[in-house]
Amino acid sequence: MSKESVDPALLYSALNAARQERGNPSWRSLAVEIGVSPSLLSRIANGQKPDADGFATLVTWLRIPAETFFRHHDDSPEEPALMAQLAPLLRARKDLTDQDVEYLEDIIAVALKRTRAAE
Repeated sequence: MSKESVDPALLYSALNAARQERGNPSWRSLAVEIGVSPSLLSRIANGQKPDADGFATLVTWLRIPAETFFRHHDDSPEEPALMAQLAPLLRARKDLTDQDVEYLEDIIAVALKRTRAAE
């Protein structure tokens, strides 16, 4: 049986990327922009899981499906292929052309091939 839980590290990474994309606002100003307390972001940065309302607010603001941040605890060691997960996200971006998406997919594929070769 599979058990799901929020992975604070994944959520923190997404929030940090969004923060940097906005020109590096402080974490405090990001919290104000999102509508959550700065302490919530601090707790996530320290590996603590957010409360349900805070999590809902964050994923709504990020516009990323909540299940993206779930860690699966089950017997299946198989992860979905990373490109299979990333391709729909890249293609859903309105600020990327088809050529941009193909370029990013190529870069990610090369990086994945290199990391697998290093294992």
